[in-house]
Amino acid sequence: PAVTSPCKILKCNSEFWAATSGSHHPGAEEAPEFCTALRAYAHCTRRTARTCRGDLAYHSAVHGIDDLMVQHNCSKDGPTSQPRLRTLPPGDSQERSDSPEICHYEKSFHKHSAAPNYTHCGLFGDPHLRTFTDTFQTCKVQGAWPLIDNNYLNVQVTNTPVLPGSSATATSKLTIIFKSFQECVDQKVYQAEMDELPAAFVDGSKNGGDKHGANSLKITEKVSGQHIEIQAKYIGTTIVVRQVGRYLTFAVRMPEEVVNAVEDRDSQGLYLCLRGCPLNQQIDFQTIRSAQATSEGRARRKGPSLPAPPEAFTYETATAKCREKLPVEDLYFQSCVFDLLTTGDVNFMLAAYYAFEDVKMLHSNKDKLHLYERTRDLTPGNTAPTGAHPTLWVALLCLCWLCLL
Repeated sequence: PAVTSPCKILKCNSEFWAATSGSHHPGAEEAPEFCTALRAYAHCTRRTARTCRGDLAYHSAVHGIDDLMVQHNCSKDGPTSQPRLRTLPPGDSQERSDSPEICHYEKSFHKHSAAPNYTHCGLFGDPHLRTFTDTFQTCKVQGAWPLIDNNYLNVQVTNTPVLPGSSATATSKLTIIFKSFQECVDQKVYQAEMDELPAAFVDGSKNGGDKHGANSLKITEKVSGQHIEIQAKYIGTTIVVRQVGRYLTFAVRMPEEVVNAVEDRDSQGLYLCLRGCPLNQQIDFQTIRSAQATSEGRARRKGPSLPAPPEAFTYETATAKCREKLPVEDLYFQSCVFDLLTTGDVNFMLAAYYAFEDVKMLHSNKDKLHLYERTRDLTPGNTAPTGAHPTLWVALLCLCWLCLL
């Protein structure tokens, strides 16, 4: 069943936007009306505070309201009706194409040095995480988790169970906050949920706002309701968000300098794209996959069993299905197999396919597109050693020598 969020912060945002028509700098004669709209905005956020406790967009709005109150000398007491202020004049920042040099990362930060080193992070499926350091993990992470948290932007995902009572989860909500940056962009919030992939920020705009470099942050709709791309040129960052089936996927290309731009790196323990998932949230899907294949082999030796439901996959049918889109048996392929076995939903195959397509587009090192599981050390639970025993090599060499004689 679709998850409906009780948090109504998007409604508060849109009401304030409608009341002010995007004006962030009202004239002196309009200041009282602007303050009235701000008080109404604050009142709306208070009404939904209890249900928005863990929502990044909510906390961003509350912080923004406080800042605007101070900037415009607004009293917290007063009328809260919502007047409509002036409309945007022709040729406003939504159509502005010129940007100062500082709003283009490659031109400003690396004008006299080597090109920046870009990194990639992605989240897709049940969910599978590829970190900025090319570590690949499958995680539980049910509920809200921070994916990225640095000086320039925050990304938070919410993962919900795919089936009632199932440990399999997938991303049902995504919130991205672009922080205000110099003369380039105002603070902007993007939010997507299941069956709602907007082609605009929550305030209805498609770029960075009223600042001179507004177009250094832009949203482009690639496929309506299925695929959007956000270009943040002022930080050299590209973000791709997709809805595949009912769930969302996320991919980002970001310079290392931006990735590591944090006030206190030691406090970034839950920054999943940088640190990965906590150990207690990780799933060893290779072990689950092996157990699945073993149990199916035992079932076949015991004889025929009841037919599986149409949506269920066996290890063999899941492997064959994933091979249609992912011919290389890397971790994206293995993730696809795992997801089909745990969910029975063929859309998870497409999620793995598009995740790899995004890697091909966003990853700067083409030699690292495919990732493979690490060779494991021999343990009592393993069925085969990771390498041949030295005694075996000696025996083989002796045998070859005898054959030559």
